[in-house]
Formats: sequence, structure tokens, C-alpha cells
Amino acid sequence: MRLIVMSLTLLLALPAVSHAGGEGATIRRTSYGIPHVRAADHRNLGLGLGYAFAEDNACMMADIVVTLEARRSRWFGQDATTESGENNLVSDLYHQRVNQSGVIERALSGQSRQARDLVRGYVTGFNRYLARTGVADLPDARCRGAAWVRPITELDVWRRVHQIAGITGGDGLQEAVVAAQPPGAPAPTKLVRRPEQRPGSNGFGLGRTATGGTGMVLGNPHFMWDDDMRFYQQHLTIPGELNVSGAGLYGVPLVNIGHNDRLGWTHTASEARTITISRLTLVPGDPTSYLVDGRPQRMTAEQVTVPVRQADGSVKPVTRTLYGTPDGPVVADPGPLQWTTTNAHVLRDANFGNLAVFDQWLAIARARSVKDLHQALVRHQALPWVNTLAADSTGAAYYSDVQIVPHVTDELRARCGTGPDVGLVILDGSRSSCGWGTDADAVRPGTLGPARLPHLFRDDHVSNMNDSPWLANPAAPLTGYPAIVGDTGTERSPRTRIGLDMIADRLDGSDGLGRPGFTLSTLEASMFGNRNLTAEEGLKAVVALCQANPTLHGVDAREACATLAKWSGTGDTGEQSRGAFFWRTFISLARRPGIDFWLVPYDPADPARTPRGLNTADPGIGRAFADTVRAFANAGLPVDVKLDDVQHYEGIPIHGCRGPEGCFNVISVPGVPRPLDRIPRIPHGTSFVMAVELTKNGPRMSSLLVYGQSADKASPHHHDQAHLYVQKKWVSGRFSEQEIARDPNLKVQHVS
Repeated sequence: MRLIVMSLTLLLALPAVSHAGGEGATIRRTSYGIPHVRAADHRNLGLGLGYAFAEDNACMMADIVVTLEARRSRWFGQDATTESGENNLVSDLYHQRVNQSGVIERALSGQSRQARDLVRGYVTGFNRYLARTGVADLPDARCRGAAWVRPITELDVWRRVHQIAGITGGDGLQEAVVAAQPPGAPAPTKLVRRPEQRPGSNGFGLGRTATGGTGMVLGNPHFMWDDDMRFYQQHLTIPGELNVSGAGLYGVPLVNIGHNDRLGWTHTASEARTITISRLTLVPGDPTSYLVDGRPQRMTAEQVTVPVRQADGSVKPVTRTLYGTPDGPVVADPGPLQWTTTNAHVLRDANFGNLAVFDQWLAIARARSVKDLHQALVRHQALPWVNTLAADSTGAAYYSDVQIVPHVTDELRARCGTGPDVGLVILDGSRSSCGWGTDADAVRPGTLGPARLPHLFRDDHVSNMNDSPWLANPAAPLTGYPAIVGDTGTERSPRTRIGLDMIADRLDGSDGLGRPGFTLSTLEASMFGNRNLTAEEGLKAVVALCQANPTLHGVDAREACATLAKWSGTGDTGEQSRGAFFWRTFISLARRPGIDFWLVPYDPADPARTPRGLNTADPGIGRAFADTVRAFANAGLPVDVKLDDVQHYEGIPIHGCRGPEGCFNVISVPGVPRPLDRIPRIPHGTSFVMAVELTKNGPRMSSLLVYGQSADKASPHHHDQAHLYVQKKWVSGRFSEQEIARDPNLKVQHVS
């Protein structure tokens, strides 16, 4: 292997970055460690990206590989947890079952040569870094010298692709899969973890009438901070074929959210259900057999074995029997989805076996307009669990929920839907007529075709903040899609409301940011304005309530009331944030069942502006205030604690607030008061932020990767961007060759 570090002088002396015989890749790192990888083909492009990613995150990739090869219990013991919080034994049993199925190997035959080459090169690049550096000398102390760090394989990367596609399916229900045992059988683990508030995202696609002529995109995914589902920022170029910048999830050599020279796009988590549950009717006296159209069928009983490290350091195999049907695994929990003597439940995941998402994202990266993008989505129809929002250099904006969705029509759901009501689509598994159908235009059997899925072209704006497609643009409501995709005519979340309000206020200039319409700077300012809808609607009324009632339900309300009276009403940090955490807790308690929270109820004829006003006449509002004061006292936490003290990353104050409060810039620290030494780390929230303007002269982009490029705490790029975030400053995008060359911190290396 050759590793040549070139000086900036040498680089600028070259007419263009080139490689003899097309071998190798050039990695140019600009400020904040962002790699711009340039190569002659996909294999060498992957080589450069794999090498760059390993420099920043070799330990995290090694941890991902251990998880997906089902060896966490072998190295760390069965009772420890994964980066994302699952019990190790649960994780291993789940992933070993997937690996034994051979689904990933079968799906590989459908991947393009370019996709295979990118992955092959990525693996080569990662392993070259590992060989050159040596495991014993890795910079990250978490895995330095560790026996569990090994060279990665192409299968490891494809497993990662499959895992990401299944986040809202089997991978997100690991405990329910592993815990499913017949009545009377011991469960393989005592843990069945319930998810907390799920991650989400915001996205704007702004067209020419909203910007004065160009297209703009705001991407604001609220992904995980504290596990391996983090973003890595990158710029990938094959001259004449691919030129895309943005961010991709760890371990996959792709840009998931980003832009090229003419198109920008982002994704938000969709409300469409990507899984269904079949409720089985069991054969009397035999809990592992079930009836279909009156005929008995036998469940599969698969032996799954994983190695487990014992207390004495030895490793012994642990075997469990996991059950399933041709549709998928049996799932169970201690609540409504219990496996009883009469019923069991089976998970069917539309994204099981989905590796086509890799070529889908490659096709998106090559699209030259929003029409090209739509055609790419229709042609591949492989996106999992996400909406798409985009704009292009002509000033056209676009929203789409064209993705993989089970073919469950409203007619099928009415005919076959059954309980229990746990927020999932549960179908009657005793009738073969209750299985998924298939549309003629669907790319994947068993799914809805693109013609049934909503999309919208506009020249003003589209947006999504994790509600259904209905109000992607309030002037053109989307309807007519099956209910499994999402609802219509229902109350929008406070976060959706504040997002729509931010757009409306910018277009009429009432937000105080200057002339109406979006510019790149006003888009940035809107993003970090840290507005809080519930505070805007109710703070004055609550302050008036507590000022008029210094004692509320037996509690002295004066100090808390004075704190709220001084609070800015936003998610900003600093002295002005005193009261923000108190309000967060108060809102969570005031939204309890039985409290008539809103003064003006929801009106389907005015969905973007209702409900509104806080109904302080409801006695429950006063009780919630008093309960909040008590909760702070019980935690030993002052009611005027600064947001800085409860919301920080590596000691750096992080502005923002929770979605249920009506905040756009989401930082999801739980709203339950605890002693300061027990405040949890930020689990998820604003992660990669991208504001891009697509002009006829090329893209102008600003970004922030709040937690930095590296998960290694010793890396200079672990929290360097968090310091920018505190100041609401952005990283200027470097897309053209001239912009890259002008970066004051440019470092260049060639890997071959």
C-alpha cells in the first residue's frame, strides 16, 4: 500500500486530481475533518471513503461488525448492552437468526455492479487503514488492542445496509422476536425494552416563489447521538459520473441526505407503516401450530446458537429456539401481544431483504432535477420508512412518500383488521385472504405501487415534520392514499405546527428576519430560532395564572412563577434559558389525559393554526403546575435551572428543546427532573443539519454535524462542530474544486 501525503502547493500545481491507471483515490479534508473523496471509478471511490471513515471511526465500525455478526455476548458478556441499548444476548440471538436465514446473501444478486464496487472498495480502504495503523495502535482507546477488532468483509457492510433498512421493522423489535416463546416455556431474556420517544426529522423543500427564483432545501434529521446510528459527512466525486455531498449513516458508503450541483434532498421518518402483525389462531392443545382457512399449519422452530462469555472467561454456546411462519418471526411482549394458548402474533416486515435501497440512494445522488428524482423513486421504489423532500436549480420543490409500504388497502384493513389496539396494523392470520396484495406497478411483491403513494410538485414549498403527507403543503392537501400510509384531517403535532408557522411567517416577513421570502441566511436563522409553540401559545396565560394564585394546590408557586415570567420562551441556552426545563416538565404533565389543554380546539378547516391558546381555566393546568414544582423539589433541582445544566454534550451547552413542546430544533433530553448528576446524555435530536441553495451557478450550502465527524472522544473532530452550534454558526460547504482548494485547513492524501 502507498500512502502519499501531498502538500497544498503540489495539489494546486496539478491540472486536475488524477491517478495513474485510475488506481486509488484522493482524500482532501477541509475544515472540521470533512473528507472530499475523488476517484476514477466506484471501487476506488469506496476505497478512499473507507480509508477516511476508518481514520475517524474505526472503533465504531468494529463495534457495528461485532453486533451484526452476533458476537457481542462472546466478547462483552450477555448482560451488557449494545451501543443502541439492547441486551447483548437479545441482539446476538436476533442477528444470528437473520444471518442463518441467508436473506442478505440471496438479495446480493440483485445489486448493481456500481453498488458492489463501492462496497468492495470501502472494505478494502477500511482494512488498509487497519493494517497500516495496527489494532494495537488505534487512536481510540475503546478498541485499541482489542481482540474483537478485525478486518471487515463485504458481507459486514451489506448486513449494515440491511439493518438500516429494517430500523422500523424487525431490527427495531428485536426483544419482541427473541422473547417469543410458547406458553409455559422460559423466556430467553428478562428484557423486553419499550422504545422511548422515537427519533424524527424536519425537512423543507422551497421553490422559486418562496426564494425569489432558486430552490432550497433544509434537512434536519433528529437521529441518534449516543449509539452507532450517527451521520458522517462526506463529498464523493467520480468526474463525469457522480458528484454528491452530504451525510450518510455510519458503515454505509453512501450519501443519504445531501445535494449535487442541481438537486438537494432530505428525508424525514414517514408515518407509513412498513410492517404488519398477523394474529394467529392456534390449534387447540398445540401452541406451535396455527389454523389458516381451518387447516392446521406448523410453525418453524429454528435453533439459534450464539457464543457467550462466562464469568470465568470461558466461552460456551447458548441455544434458543425461535419460532416463525413463512411471513416472519413470532413476536411477543408481556402486554397485549402475549403468546397464549389461543393466539400468537407474527411480524411481517416489508423491508426484510431490502438491499435495493443502496442503488436507490445512488440513483437519487445522480438525479438532476426533482422530476428525475421522482422517476428514480418510482423506478427503484426501495426507500425504507422515509419521506423525501427536495428542490432543484430551476426552483421546483418536491415531496414524496414513494417507498416500500405493505399492500394493505383500506378495504383489506376493514375486512381483516383485528385487535389488540397497540398502534400497529394487526390482520387476521387465520384467513389466507387477509394477506398482503400487490399492485401491478409495485417494484416489490406485496407492496403498494407508486401510483397509490402520495407525491407533490410545487413552486412554493413542501415540508414534513413526521406527520402524515396530508399537509405537505396546506394549500394543496394530499388525500386519497390508504390509511396505512397516514391519516388526513387530523390534528397536527406541535412540531408540525411550528414548522408550518416558520414557513408562513418567513413568506410574509412577520418573523422579523427582514424582507419576505427565504434566503440562505434566513433559512439558517429560522432553523436555530428555537421557537417553542406551547410557550408562544400559553406562557403568558400560565404566568398570569400563577401570579394571581401564589399558592396553587398547596404549593408555593412564587419562585417558579417569577422564573417563567423572565424566561425567553425559547430553547436558547444561557441566562435567558432559566425556566425552559421547568416549562418542559410542566407541558408533559399538563398534557395528561383528562385535562382540556387547548383554549381553542382543533378545527379541520384551519389545521395549521389550531388548536391554540392554553386553557388555564381547566383545574388540571394548575395541578400540573403544582406537580411540576413538587417534581423539581423531589429531585433537588432548582426551578430556575439553566438549560445549559441539563442539556449538554461533552460539557458543551446544547440549545434546542423537545418536539412535544412544539420545538423545531429538537433536542430530546427527557423532561423529568432528576439530580444534576443523573441527567441523561442527549439520546437523539438535531444531528446533521443542511441548508442548501441550488443556483444556476452551483450549490451554496451550510451545514453542521453537531456531534462531529468522529465518535472517538480523543479526536479533534469529536465535538469541534458542537462549539460552532453553541454560537449558531455554520460550516460553509466546499463543493467546487476552487472552494475545496481555498479551504485554509486543507489536507490531502492519496490512497491506493
